[in-house]
Amino acid sequence: MASLVPSGLRGRLLLALVATAAITLGATAAVVLGPLREKLRSQSVHNLASAVDVAQPEFQAALAKDLPEVNLAARTSHTQREFENTLSLAALTSPSVANALNERTGGARVIVAGLVPVTLGPVYDTDNAAPTRSITLASLAAERTGKTVRNVEGDDVTIATPLFGQRGPIGSLVVAKQLTEVTTAVGQVRNALVAAALVGLAVAIALAIALSRTLTLRLGRLRGAALRITTEGPDAPTPPRDRARDEVGDLARALARMQEELRRQEAARRSFVATASHELRTPLTMLQGTMELLEEDLRDGGDLTDAQEQVTSARRELLRLSALAGELLDLSRLDAEVQLRSEPVEIGELARAVAAEFELRARDRDVAVEVVPPLGPLWGRGDPDAVARVVRILLDNAMRYAPHGAPVRVRCFEREGSVAVEVLDRGPGVPDEEREHIFERFHRGRSAGSASGFGLGLAIGRELAERMNGRLELSDPPAGSGACFVLRLPAASVPGDGAAPAQRRVLT
Repeated sequence: MASLVPSGLRGRLLLALVATAAITLGATAAVVLGPLREKLRSQSVHNLASAVDVAQPEFQAALAKDLPEVNLAARTSHTQREFENTLSLAALTSPSVANALNERTGGARVIVAGLVPVTLGPVYDTDNAAPTRSITLASLAAERTGKTVRNVEGDDVTIATPLFGQRGPIGSLVVAKQLTEVTTAVGQVRNALVAAALVGLAVAIALAIALSRTLTLRLGRLRGAALRITTEGPDAPTPPRDRARDEVGDLARALARMQEELRRQEAARRSFVATASHELRTPLTMLQGTMELLEEDLRDGGDLTDAQEQVTSARRELLRLSALAGELLDLSRLDAEVQLRSEPVEIGELARAVAAEFELRARDRDVAVEVVPPLGPLWGRGDPDAVARVVRILLDNAMRYAPHGAPVRVRCFEREGSVAVEVLDRGPGVPDEEREHIFERFHRGRSAGSASGFGLGLAIGRELAERMNGRLELSDPPAGSGACFVLRLPAASVPGDGAAPAQRRVLT
């Protein structure tokens, strides 16, 4: 048997909106209709009692004027005719007051009862029907106790208040009414709520259908775009831009940015593969030719000087291959998120040690490496191997682009709670359009020559710096200089004597 609950986002959204509207309207009806009847009934009883209290002095004055002040014992001395005449005089005054009260109370039955024989009935009654048991009991209770009596039975309300003379109660004023307007008002409110609930549910269904349709269409386009990227790769057609300022729009823009980033990375990967293939093919071809020539010279007893030059050339190409293999290994370690150490590193000593490694290369290129030492020990926090690797990358980059005879300056300093190593060369510098991409993997500047690297060194350096909670930045060089790179690391407190040997072991 199929489930009655709609499946999919559209069905769940429709069900959620309809259920929310139904629960809200049901709770509103329970909160409103429940106490509404009691509040209206209490208010009606209160209004009726107030009207009786206001009219009571008028009725009392009328009866006191027309009925003689007699007690029950004195009435027996009057003749029947005299008492009927007195009662008729009271009846001339009571109707106008009773009818006025009847109008003020919305048609309530008004009865004026006097202390007369039971056979004569009430003095005045706006209704020709016989008094009900509730009316009789309320009238007798008011005359006997001298207090206002209220009797509420369902929608039937009876209020009796005594009418006093000089010797005590001389009668009672009784008002009886059925609170049909309360039931009618509650019914009208209930009908209005039902109508509003039906309209609200219809609107909720219409909105849910429209909203869910729009939402599912937008999500469907994103799903199709994601599937196209999966099957066709980053070069798949870009989906239409979703300009809505909501979560789905944000998701669409994020997907577009992801596709653009995938395209950029794919282009970088292809460029790197082409570059690496070319760079690998060139030294391998040269190595193959050199080895063949060297083999011929050694076999035929040729000139040893020529053989020595071939060995030197082969060694140079092997160093290029070794550098490429080292950079690829560094990238693999970064991608594998190998844990780095975090310990105090003396930046000045480390910079001097790394600069010493480039003395031979600097002498061959007629480039002087100037190390500007700090005023005192300069301690930063990081991995000594990683810090040395970044400084080597910066010096290697500077040596590649520094012109012959121009110095490369290495300066260590402390600023704003961090320590820094600055490497400055006097080469061509970095064009403005390449400053944002200089730290990307496989990126090689337009000015890169045949002796340049593979576009991996600066990317490796920045990732190592960030892994040590530091930064590798391209700073604005002084006037007349080329490129200025700065490695910043968190400052560390001066360690104990046990830290220096560990650092010396790393640098040797």
